[in-house]
Amino acid sequence: MRISTFELAVRTSHQQRKSLIVLSVYTVGLSFSLESEDRGWAVGWCGEFVHGLDINVSNRGMKILQINQSDFFGGAARAAYRIHQSLRALDVDSRMWVDKAGLDDRSVSGPNTPFEKLNVIAREQLGAELKRFMKTENEVVHSASVLRSRWTKRLNESDADVVNLHWVQGEMLSISDIGRIEKPLVWTLHDMWAFCGAEHYTTGLRWQEGYNAGNRPEYETGFDLNRWTWRRKVKHWRKPIQIITPSCWLAECVRRSALMHDWPVNVIPNAIDTDRWCPLERSRARELLRLPGDVPLLLFGAMKGGNDPRKGFDLLLESLSLLRGQADARQLELVVFGQLAPEQRQDAGFKIHYMGHLHDDLTLRVLYSAVDALVLPSRLDNLPNTGLEAQACGTPVVAFDIGGLSDIVEHQHNGYLAKAFDTEDLADGMLWCVRRADERDLSERSRERAMGKFSHQVVAAKYRGLYESLLGQGL
Repeated sequence: MRISTFELAVRTSHQQRKSLIVLSVYTVGLSFSLESEDRGWAVGWCGEFVHGLDINVSNRGMKILQINQSDFFGGAARAAYRIHQSLRALDVDSRMWVDKAGLDDRSVSGPNTPFEKLNVIAREQLGAELKRFMKTENEVVHSASVLRSRWTKRLNESDADVVNLHWVQGEMLSISDIGRIEKPLVWTLHDMWAFCGAEHYTTGLRWQEGYNAGNRPEYETGFDLNRWTWRRKVKHWRKPIQIITPSCWLAECVRRSALMHDWPVNVIPNAIDTDRWCPLERSRARELLRLPGDVPLLLFGAMKGGNDPRKGFDLLLESLSLLRGQADARQLELVVFGQLAPEQRQDAGFKIHYMGHLHDDLTLRVLYSAVDALVLPSRLDNLPNTGLEAQACGTPVVAFDIGGLSDIVEHQHNGYLAKAFDTEDLADGMLWCVRRADERDLSERSRERAMGKFSHQVVAAKYRGLYESLLGQGL
C-alpha cells in the first residue's frame, strides 16, 4: 500500500544540471526513477537515508550504441539496423557505429575520410588472407579477427550506457578488442562465430568439445585457423558477456558450447516494421513485376542466390524435380532473387524467373506479395530476414525443420516445416501451400505471426527491458 509520493528537483554537482527524482514510499520499501546518467549519484545519496530498502531504477535516458560492420550489406546488417530503428521508434537513444555506412541516416556513424574508408577495406582484405593458410571444404565465411582497431578506445570513452555488439567481423573488432571493452556489454549473435573457431557456421562438434588437435575434421588441412582463433577467444574473453540470440536454436547452441556454456543468454527475435512490410494485392504485385498472373509462383532468395551451399538451392531443385508430372504442379514456376540469371540455365523442369539483386524494401515487399509461398531450403540458418519479411506480407513459408526456422513457421498453420533435408517432404510442403494459395486464412495467420512476434514494438520492448535489467545489475 502506498503511503505517499513526492518529487524532488535536485542539481547534480558533477554535471550541473537538473534531474527529476520521483520517490514513492511504500510500507515495504522505497522505489524511485531517474535518468540513467544520475543513477549512481542518486543511489549513493539516497542510500545514506534509506539504507537497507529495495531500490528500483528506471533508465529512461539511457544511451545505447549498436556496433555492426555495416548498416546495409548482408542479413546481419539489415537485422542490426532494424533493431536500432525499432529502439529509436520507442524513444530509446540508440546510435549505430559501423565500418561501412551506406544509408542516409544521421543516427549512423561511419568512416568519413577517404583514408578511413581505404583502411577499412585494407584491414578486411588482410584478415581474409589468413584463410589461405588453411584448406577446408566448409565454404562459409571464416574470420580470424586478429587486427586491433581504434574502436575499443572510442567505445570506452563514449557516453554510452550500454554497447550492443552485432556482426563485428571483417576485422572491425579483433578478439582482444572485444575483451577490452569496459562498458556494460550486450552481444546479439547473427551466426555461430562467437562460440566457434573462425568459421561462422559449422556442422561439426568442435565448438561443443573445445578445439584441440585430436578432433580436427578430415576435410581440413594446413594451419588450424579455427583452433588458433578459438584459443584466442578463451584467452581474451575472461568475463561473461550478456548474449542475445534471435532464435531458440542459436541460444541452445550457446548453452551447449565449450566457450559460452555458462554465459547469460536471452532469445529476442529480429525485428520487422509491420507497417512498412504489409501485403499488396497479389494480381497488382504480379502486374508491377511483369510476372504471370495465372500460375502458381514459388519464391527463393538469398544474398548470393543459389551460389551459397548453406542456403540449399540444390535441395530446392531436387524437390522441384519430384513434382514433375503432378497435376497440381503442372503450371508451377519459380522466382529467384539475389542473383542474375546464370549463363547456363539449370533444368529444374519448371520455368525460373531471375529477378537479380534487390536492395530496396518496396520492391521486395511487392515481390513477396506476388508469390504463393517463400521456400527456405537452408541446410543451416539462424532467423533469416526473408522469412520475417514474407510473413509480414502475408506470404506463407516452406522450410526444413532446422536451425531457427521453427521459430518462424508453425507447421501447417502459417506454413510448412519439412523434415530436415527430406526433399520429398519439402515438395509436399510446396504443394500444400500452392493448393491453399487462395485461402485468406493462411495469409492472415502468416501476417498475425509476424505482428505478434517480430514487430518493431514487440522486439524493441524486449531489448529495452534487457538493457534496463543489465544497468540495474551494475548498480
